[in-house]
Amino acid sequence: SVYSDVSSPLRVSLNAPLSFDASVKQLIQLVDGHSLLFVPQAAREEPSLLVAWAAAHHLDVLDCSPSLLRLLLDEGLASSRPLRVLVGGEHVDDSLWARIAALPFLSCFNVYGPTECTVDASSRLVAPNSRPALGKPLPNVSLFVLDDALSPCPIGVPGELFIGGAGLARGYLDRPSLSAERFIPNPFSTLPGERLYRTGDKARWLPSGEVEYLGRLDFQVKLRGFRIELGEVEAALQALPSIDRALVLAREDVPGDTRLVAYLLGTPASPASLRDALRASLPDYMLPSAFIFLKAFPLTSHGKLDRRALPP
Repeated sequence: SVYSDVSSPLRVSLNAPLSFDASVKQLIQLVDGHSLLFVPQAAREEPSLLVAWAAAHHLDVLDCSPSLLRLLLDEGLASSRPLRVLVGGEHVDDSLWARIAALPFLSCFNVYGPTECTVDASSRLVAPNSRPALGKPLPNVSLFVLDDALSPCPIGVPGELFIGGAGLARGYLDRPSLSAERFIPNPFSTLPGERLYRTGDKARWLPSGEVEYLGRLDFQVKLRGFRIELGEVEAALQALPSIDRALVLAREDVPGDTRLVAYLLGTPASPASLRDALRASLPDYMLPSAFIFLKAFPLTSHGKLDRRALPP
């Protein structure tokens, strides 16, 4: 657990807007005797200011997304004093996981949970010699990896991740059909009214009893008759030594012309050289048609990747 080893009050950041679900798990820390420090708007918008503010106020706990955490680490976050970070909202890839695990002053927990589950459903300490995982369910939470027939998947077999437990929302306001689609009766419970939330996340059980995130089911695209997992293309790009991060989208910037576009952080290279390098691990139909190098990925006001703001 994130706070299982805590024996004295902590100074916890409140950097999420009150309309954002992440603020719930910060506000609730008041009940447990901790204090909340409101992050100024300017510091929320500028990583260097946030790092300086955290140091000046002796912050103990910071909640942020992986995209924002990368920027904060570049500015020296947790380089000289201990800091506990709850990172969530997006997938933590292998490179960031390894970077976090190697920092001596940083205790980082990968927390997972959709808004519909109020808020986190699992947590996992980012430790050396480990790979990205969602961890085990929190108290009062049940996790299920199910196939298309809603039968449990064996260990190691991918399926869709479902969440049950006391934290499930009642549904979507004035959206009964959507509520019925996403919140289904729990076939593994004998209690009347028990439900499961269909996350749309692809996952599998590990032999350790933890869940591994494998991507979004809706990130699979069909292009020219081929089914393509965008995460596989991103992983192949990030395996190249010159690429720090990759984001791949199927875009239709010209009507009727859908193609794969790769947005990249790293050392710029020619499209031809990148395609040649990718052919070692990907078939031709999975090679992006365009490669765009950026200085940084655009973020929303909540610190998550803003896919809509990516240039055409």
